Amino acid sequence: MLELRSQEFEHGGEVPARYTCDGKNISPPLIWAGVPDGTEGFALIVDDPDVPDPRAPTREWVHWLLYNIPAQVRSLPEAMREASLPEGVLAGRNDWGKAGYGGPCPPIGRHRYFHKLYALDVVLPDLSLPDKGQLLKAMEGHVLGECELVGTYCKMRCSD
Repeated sequence: MLELRSQEFEHGGEVPARYTCDGKNISPPLIWAGVPDGTEGFALIVDDPDVPDPRAPTREWVHWLLYNIPAQVRSLPEAMREASLPEGVLAGRNDWGKAGYGGPCPPIGRHRYFHKLYALDVVLPDLSLPDKGQLLKAMEGHVLGECELVGTYCKMRCSD
């Protein structure tokens, strides 16, 4: 069974500030195991379903999209930048309108950040900086397994 972890926070735990807009705004390290047979690549989507306020969410905010992560890769180190991605990995467009990681920066309250990893039975074509909907559509019928790691974050001035 596919499993996603980080040595920096537990499932349901708080994302350390260095991975947020209150810190260095760098991506956390991620590790996965339990890869299904037939996996040709992975896709990663990081989003926040609690925007703008967890008590009255109106949309999901996409923080990071990667796809065509090679099947033999089992981790992404801290502070991944587009220039240092493994060969063949392509980025999608986050909700700031650009490629790359954008860390948690909730406007109010404690938000949840879903790091979703998908094992795919294909290498996807170059989708030219897709948004989340375009990536999910391209993945339809090709998902062999999926898992998620959820972290939470509340800005330094937040009282939950």
